[in-house]
Amino acid sequence: MTHSFSEFSTNALLKVGNESLLVPYKSSKRLDIYVFIRTSKTKAEVLVDSIPISIPPNSILALTAVQYFQFLKGENLKVYFFNREFYCIKDHDQEVGCAGLLFFGNVQNPIIQLDDSEQFKFNVLHEVFVDELETKDTIQAEMLRMLMARFIIKSTRLLKAKEELSDTSKNAKTELLRAFNVLVEEHFRTEHSVQFYADSLFKSPKTLSNGFAKLNTSPLKIIHERIVLEAKRLLIYTEKTSKEIAFEVGFEDASHLSRLFKKYTSISPSDFKKQHKLAA
Repeated sequence: MTHSFSEFSTNALLKVGNESLLVPYKSSKRLDIYVFIRTSKTKAEVLVDSIPISIPPNSILALTAVQYFQFLKGENLKVYFFNREFYCIKDHDQEVGCAGLLFFGNVQNPIIQLDDSEQFKFNVLHEVFVDELETKDTIQAEMLRMLMARFIIKSTRLLKAKEELSDTSKNAKTELLRAFNVLVEEHFRTEHSVQFYADSLFKSPKTLSNGFAKLNTSPLKIIHERIVLEAKRLLIYTEKTSKEIAFEVGFEDASHLSRLFKKYTSISPSDFKKQHKLAA
């Protein structure tokens, strides 16, 4: 059964239900909504940006609105849909907001595994969600946002514990990485230089590079990987030409994108598109 909340004044939307919410995604398409998928005793299988992901039993997968998603199989799932207007308009750049670690941390598709104690807590939280969705009054919206905040806070704490980020200096580097990822998501189509992002964060490019090296990445790699990911999405899910895609991600010459794409995938954009059509 699906329980829904909508708010006319803000266009806010929240849906809480089971795998039936994922049926419209039996074929791959852009989510355009934030999603949490929680498994129970059995695993679930999905494709995210054409990459197969197996969600283990008793786990949570967090997905962002810009990703392309396909539901393959899974049962007894707990699924949460919410849009930016429901939650992200508030504290949007905080660690536990829509620009937080769950969506813009060091892991592109974070999976959070729950032990017996956490399973019980999330089960209780789910029941409170359902109860509140069935309670129609003037403070329902605020209560639901508080519950979503609790869900995200609990998930973020578990993710941080999994990544062993209790060290203060590493926490600071991870927060800087998150802020960098948020900026890249906003500007990668027009800004490809590390200098732009360093200036926006009041840091030097060297400071960013040194900090990210300890997290096994680099500023330029993050920018390039985001560009290549967008190019992959457009190659797979649209009929745009390589030249059109290059222009969309900020290159005046398609050959520049082709060289970058080959660097990260070992094949040209056109060959990538052909391979994916053959596989489909």
